[in-house]
Amino acid sequence: MSALAGLRVLDLSRVLAGPWASQTLADLGANVLKIERPHSGDDTRGWGPPWLADGKGEQGAESAYFLCTNRGKRSACIDIQSVEGQQRLQEIAATADVLIENFKVGDAARYGLDYPSLRGDNPKLIYCSITGFGQTGPLAARPGYDFLVQAMGGLMSVTGEADGRPGAGPQKVGVALTDIMTGLYANIGILAALAERERSGLGQQVDLALLDVTAATLANQASNFLVGGLTPKRLGNAHPNIVPYQSFAARDREFILAVGNDTQFEKLATLLDRPELASDARFAKNASRVAHRDTLVPLLADCFAARDAADWLALLEAAGIPAGPINNIDEALSEPQLAARGMIVDLPHPDNANLKVVGSPIKLSRTPVSYQRPPPRLGEHDADLIDDPWDDA
Repeated sequence: MSALAGLRVLDLSRVLAGPWASQTLADLGANVLKIERPHSGDDTRGWGPPWLADGKGEQGAESAYFLCTNRGKRSACIDIQSVEGQQRLQEIAATADVLIENFKVGDAARYGLDYPSLRGDNPKLIYCSITGFGQTGPLAARPGYDFLVQAMGGLMSVTGEADGRPGAGPQKVGVALTDIMTGLYANIGILAALAERERSGLGQQVDLALLDVTAATLANQASNFLVGGLTPKRLGNAHPNIVPYQSFAARDREFILAVGNDTQFEKLATLLDRPELASDARFAKNASRVAHRDTLVPLLADCFAARDAADWLALLEAAGIPAGPINNIDEALSEPQLAARGMIVDLPHPDNANLKVVGSPIKLSRTPVSYQRPPPRLGEHDADLIDDPWDDA
């Protein structure tokens, strides 16, 4: 049996953060019913190319974006603008364990689908709200998007090449990381509320804000400011607190070196035939290496430029020094390690029997994740609403 078998999740969210949360719950065995707008559905259904091709190579209607965050769910269309639609959703919510929504603050109340309206009929309901800025505060009413919040939350200020370097300037992360992290934090909040419900018998509201999550995930960069009064700056691929922990250019391509402690640096100095670097007071300890990075990094760069990356990676691995290639997505998803971990999953879709998806990274020894359904076609399960909306069988 799956870890969350029997858990009923009503997903009223769209785009990424909410659907990411509900997909994770589905992987863990929850029964997830995704409600979509009639005719158009989730916004991401139109966010192509690429599109899922059918068995004949013809372009289909499903975008790759939608497919990445909606497996394991059923899709039903309800017009939330209509009184009938609102009443039906209220009825379904009365039998749900979890509801996930990402309406703008105040919009759910307009439809009678806010937490105060629903908890009377279902006091055990865990109601998860995801917004840009949260349910409270001076910005609560503003819409929020991942890109916007990456900028406002400081993440872009520490991402990108350092000032004075070619291509310098703030950069967003290459995936919607704030949305994804918000989805994962939402899962933590939902599971915590479910655990507490076992004791109290009562549900509660989980309030997630993209800006809050961005602040929380600044981690050491935020602490560097709060503790040290230092405003972090962009360092490209370098690390603010560890040296050498960055990319280096070999003779043919760049690679990553991640020296995490003084013992590894001593091994590196020996490998490079520069043992004196490890005994030099400027470089012997990490804090000293950080202070003298502008002296040390060019010395290392000169050494690495003499050989191809593959040569260095083989030598570094043999010496027990963390290093690796800078893969593109094709190379990354072809890594034998990912195959061995079952991370590339065959999930036949009605439009293409050869659909592959990236699987869940959660490995449970006794109740492993499972992939019960491919991402649904729009309104594929509308008929379920006529009889049993949960169709627990």
